[in-house]
Amino acid sequence: MQENQNSSGFIFQGFSDYPNMQIPLFCLFLLIYLLTLQGNVLILIVIYQTSSLHIPMYFFLCNLAFIDLCAASVSQPKLLSILLRGDNVISFGGCMIQMYCFITLTCAEFVSLTVMAYDRYVAICNPLSYLIVMNRRVCVMLLIICWILSFAEPMSHTLLISQLPFCRSRIIDHFFCDLSILLNLSCASTASIELLTYILGSLVGLPAFALIIASYTYIISTILKIHSATGRKKAFTTCTSHLTVVIVFYGTTLITYMQPTSQYSSTLSKPFSFLYTALVPLINPFIYTLRNKDIKQQISNQIHFKSGHWQ
Repeated sequence: MQENQNSSGFIFQGFSDYPNMQIPLFCLFLLIYLLTLQGNVLILIVIYQTSSLHIPMYFFLCNLAFIDLCAASVSQPKLLSILLRGDNVISFGGCMIQMYCFITLTCAEFVSLTVMAYDRYVAICNPLSYLIVMNRRVCVMLLIICWILSFAEPMSHTLLISQLPFCRSRIIDHFFCDLSILLNLSCASTASIELLTYILGSLVGLPAFALIIASYTYIISTILKIHSATGRKKAFTTCTSHLTVVIVFYGTTLITYMQPTSQYSSTLSKPFSFLYTALVPLINPFIYTLRNKDIKQQISNQIHFKSGHWQ
């Protein structure tokens, strides 16, 4: 019976509360998705083609851009299909895979932002040893650890959720398979899974957040000791992009998920979920390009080169 219930899959409600807005919403979300792809792919191409940017800072930025590309592609293509074609059905297996990928990429962003904070700490607090400490082997190892943690963290509770009976409803009042909604739809007790989710999330999120705070405490302390105002400004400028991304990502994620599952509200969750599933991957490349002179210069060079080539 449980197998029959689960094999039927789920139905997304998406933004069905606004039937007259389906096409305008499709156009808006399509524009956001295309800009997200363009912005993050542009960062990857520019860094790859520019040898002067082949340093640890931009190596980790490439990883963040790749995470944002994948994160945007987990939920947005399905949302666009729902809005345009009314294709609001997802198989049970597809829902589990979507949830697992979403949690994996969220975890990867947490860890990646922490690694980038450590990179900035070494660059500002120990600049003479920067390239020695952050050598290629260390950078690759940090990246491997990032992805191992990210793939492992959601594995256990995804497997447990996949074994739950979903007999209350097949309707997901959201635009993707969110963990909180799936727990609410189950007619079995989910207390142990919720506890496991919070424990595993805390084991990754809290140390990541603590390391970011510690890194920036040392960074700010070091910057304040710089006698030159120009030197202080230059040092702080190298951190502002990363700090802005951290604040936006942590803010939207904590607002959405720091509430008990029993008090879950899809009305409130949808806009906040859209912030970190769609807008965060969109604004990250703009934050880094607008605040980074090296990347802006290389993008400008690419544009001028292509313009001259076509002329």
